[in-house]
Amino acid sequence: MAGQSLKAEENDAAAENAPTIQRCGGVDSQATHTCSPARRISARIQKNEKNKAAVRLRQQEEESLTKTEKPTKKQRLNYNKKKVISGNVQTQVVQDDGKRTVVTSNSDGDTEHKEKPNGEEKREDVENGSACKGQVGEKSAYAMVTDTIRAFNKHYLHFVQEEETRCKKVEADQKKTKKLKSKDAVEEKGKAKRPDLKALTKMMDSNTILRPLTRIGSIPGVDVGHQFFSRCEMVSVGFHNHWLCGIDYIGISSKKEYPQYELPITVAIVLSGQYEDDLDNSEDVVYTGQGGNNLLGNKRQISDQVMARGNLGLKNCMDQDVPVRVIRGHQSSSSYVGKVYTYDGLYKVVKYWAEKGVSGFTVYKFRLKRMEGQPSLVTEQVYFHKGRIPNSMSELRGMVCEDISGGLENIPIPATNLVDDPPVPPTGYKYIKSIKVSKNVVVPGSASGCNCKGSCVDPRNCACARLNGSDFPYVHRDGGRLIEPKAVVFECGPNCGCGSGCVNRTSQKGLRYRLEVFRTPKKGWAVRSWDYIPSGALVCEYIGILKKTDDVDSNPENNYIFDIDCLQTMKGIGRRERRVGEVAMPSLLDKDDDDKDSGPEFCIDAGSTGNVARFINHSCQPNLFVQCVLSVHHDITQARVILFAADNIPPLKELTYDYGYELDSVMGPDGKVKKLACYCGAPDCRQRLF
Repeated sequence: MAGQSLKAEENDAAAENAPTIQRCGGVDSQATHTCSPARRISARIQKNEKNKAAVRLRQQEEESLTKTEKPTKKQRLNYNKKKVISGNVQTQVVQDDGKRTVVTSNSDGDTEHKEKPNGEEKREDVENGSACKGQVGEKSAYAMVTDTIRAFNKHYLHFVQEEETRCKKVEADQKKTKKLKSKDAVEEKGKAKRPDLKALTKMMDSNTILRPLTRIGSIPGVDVGHQFFSRCEMVSVGFHNHWLCGIDYIGISSKKEYPQYELPITVAIVLSGQYEDDLDNSEDVVYTGQGGNNLLGNKRQISDQVMARGNLGLKNCMDQDVPVRVIRGHQSSSSYVGKVYTYDGLYKVVKYWAEKGVSGFTVYKFRLKRMEGQPSLVTEQVYFHKGRIPNSMSELRGMVCEDISGGLENIPIPATNLVDDPPVPPTGYKYIKSIKVSKNVVVPGSASGCNCKGSCVDPRNCACARLNGSDFPYVHRDGGRLIEPKAVVFECGPNCGCGSGCVNRTSQKGLRYRLEVFRTPKKGWAVRSWDYIPSGALVCEYIGILKKTDDVDSNPENNYIFDIDCLQTMKGIGRRERRVGEVAMPSLLDKDDDDKDSGPEFCIDAGSTGNVARFINHSCQPNLFVQCVLSVHHDITQARVILFAADNIPPLKELTYDYGYELDSVMGPDGKVKKLACYCGAPDCRQRLF
């Protein structure tokens, strides 16, 4: 979906004698009032009457260039994988850019890796994040990790929906047959499947797991402080190659590939309370070796541990001064597995010994110390934010407004400013909670809706579900989560028989997370959440005044205009990327394309009247995505613009979405290309917004 926005920062009193500065969502730029407005629009098909001819000429030149000089995309990494299961041993063969890695796991949690050279091609440029970011098709290691986890989350939510359907069927069968006693029905329903394991299996079967060659030390794209919301996520990106057990090591079968080491070598450990003898003091860790405990039960030791496999790997790390990745697991209601896993950096094994454990069996202990020169320890600081998230408004540092919504939202939205001196609140707008309509805009009549009662349950009988490809776009988990981005989402509306609690009304339920507007040094105002936001969750709607685009083109001062370009996206106009998924399209989609260059007919103007969404900045690697939603009517030219979480977003991380501009796509009144620098700070930042 074309993102498409710029944000004007209020004038600073201290900048009276300085050049005019536009603070744009993620950017600072010097600008004069002679330039055409930089807007939340589809810049690729901008409708500015003053430079329409110049824009069309440039598009024709680009199309001609595309046909004759289309750049060659770098070939994506291929992972050809075979899986063989024999007894309790599972072997995976991963073909990774010319090198073959065999990953063998057994029920004890042992994981061995063996690399087999197969050609001379290398991938250091990708793994080290040094690939040229400006070229088509290039992705940094960070982007590859993000894309892989997003794919995992999509599969996870699909299987969550499958599990929710199964549980409903159990309840329905119990009501129909009345043969199951209440307790039996609960037990049958409680036999929950593991959507995360099924998602991981799906990725393995489809060869979409990102599994870099087994590495000792840090993993490209995963920095200290990175948070995983299940062990399966770690497996999906090759950070820790076992979803159940705590030690990942390179086995003795890889001796040929690692002749300089005495194998096995442990590459990563997870501290998560699996053993009763673990002692975690952050910088100094005493880790209990593997084996001998009741892994799936009460975690108590039931036999002696032996110096083999991962335990021997830790000893060999000490003898050979090899670093170990340490991941800490903490209890968390935010995670679907009850824990969140934070990467805390590289540690060295400095001592080991054997002793009788709490249960009377022999256990091996390993003392690890954190290596110097790494970023500060972040498990407590980043994930839990102890001492940072206030318990009340009075504890909020730099607060300049208790609630920018003035009580309109069900959750107050404070504003803080630790940048300006003196600090000032956001001004120059009126807060509204719902879309307003210009006098000259005719709103379509309400759609007929579905005949469901109470809540929409069966997609086969729901008219709204049929418009979404014969299934609901949301799952019930976490109050409603969108499974994946779609061309358009059809929600239940005012003429539907279901109630306000229907899952297919998710975007209509208002704010669910505690948001804060805060001042930044370079990007003006920004937005963050005090709460963890799961992927697919509703964040907010882009609210303003619904106008015709022709009515706002002449205003160069308004940088808060969001063109409703759902139709153009669905048709793939302006180099937009079509979204997958079967959707029953309105008849409008079949209209003649003669006027496709005219661009979106309607837009949302949040310049003087809007909500919290007007403060959300641009990022070249955002954690939100734009989704067009139809609920009251089915006219996609006036679709609602909703922002959903693209990732699992930890507390206090800035919320951003991609404004969707192409480079060199915005022109001034003189027909010359207008350029604006980007300050989003993302690893794959293009350095320019347009």
